[in-house]
Amino acid sequence: MGAYVIGTGRAADRQTVLDFGAQEFVDLGNDVLEDVGGVDLVFDVIGGDIGKRSAGRVRAGGTLVSIVGPAEARPANGLAVDFVVEADRAELTEIVQRVRDGRLRTNIGNVSTIDDAVAALNPTERRKGKTIVRVRP
Repeated sequence: MGAYVIGTGRAADRQTVLDFGAQEFVDLGNDVLEDVGGVDLVFDVIGGDIGKRSAGRVRAGGTLVSIVGPAEARPANGLAVDFVVEADRAELTEIVQRVRDGRLRTNIGNVSTIDDAVAALNPTERRKGKTIVRVRP
């Protein structure tokens, strides 16, 4: 789409973030987030302190989109949007089609049965990727 993407995360996730298309990576454990210049859009999936610090990176007229609830900090001269997903069958069908034809890549780390869902969604160690719970065999 022509955007210059700066991804953030833990050092161990650097290559995954770059493989998914980011042009730049900020290691939240070792790099200084505030060294990133002003950006047009922040998509916050973490919240808390990182969300607050990210809001300060949004340049005038830019937007902060949060999927973790109402943003605790808002851009000084920008817009803050709380993003809530209410999927419908047609949208989910479109997502499945995009995955099947290669237009959308996924990052699945674990597939679990419904019987093991509680343990899968409350792991004892950090897992890479998203957890999928199969409700049918």
